[in-house]
Amino acid sequence: MRGRRIAFDYGDIRIGVAISDPDSILATPLTVLQAQSPQLISELTSIFAEYEPVSVFIGEPKHMSGQSGDSVAKAKTFGELIAKTFGVSVIYVDERLSSVSAQKKLKDAGVNTRDSKKVIDAMAAVAILEQGLAIEKLS
Repeated sequence: MRGRRIAFDYGDIRIGVAISDPDSILATPLTVLQAQSPQLISELTSIFAEYEPVSVFIGEPKHMSGQSGDSVAKAKTFGELIAKTFGVSVIYVDERLSSVSAQKKLKDAGVNTRDSKKVIDAMAAVAILEQGLAIEKLS
């Protein structure tokens, strides 16, 4: 199905957001939202209104062992909020190495560690989106 896909890297402090092009070929960092912001729902509403995503991917932060912890429960609560508020289905993507992958890409691009902290969450969302797109193409 043609249309944009969106991915979220949910964290207690920040939520990285990435978006695909309408043909789901490119994944691009979009923004980083503050998880505890009183304007979070309003900011999400603006993003959904502007990009009209047809699929939503949310990183599922399992432990390296594959076990679920508190972070998975929080990501799923966020996913339920997205599904209920925007009437979309949410697909959870294993994100165990998304932040590591994002940090490596930024380092390879010459972005220093201090500057990378500003965009690492959005780049982790890109990794989640790329993985979600790959899974979608296989099914």
